[in-house]
Amino acid sequence: QVHLVESGGALVQPGGSLRLSCVASGNIFDIYYMGWYRQAPGKQRELVATITHADDKNYVNSVKGRFTISRDNANNTMYLQMNSLKSEDTAVYYCTRKQYEAVGRWVDYWGQGTQVTVSS
Repeated sequence: QVHLVESGGALVQPGGSLRLSCVASGNIFDIYYMGWYRQAPGKQRELVATITHADDKNYVNSVKGRFTISRDNANNTMYLQMNSLKSEDTAVYYCTRKQYEAVGRWVDYWGQGTQVTVSS
């Protein structure tokens, strides 16, 4: 299996910045995509950003121009740089990895989550 560990969540004022990290370990496969989800109280879980093994990236409209997803393959680490933070960004952020492990089989893995709170 794969273990994912997030870090970097904190309390930050509106307009501030945070950088989230996700370190992957275990049985790593080369064909994959990774992403960040978030979930706020009373709301459904939302996909925020994704990145593939080919470095293709996508973002939900509400974070375009403010958030940047990236990775460091040498360290099996994914990042989410969050700038110009708003109160609506407050949520638990989850790292996820979907990888191709066998013919016709994609497997999902999840981190434990890290809390981001944007408040004055």
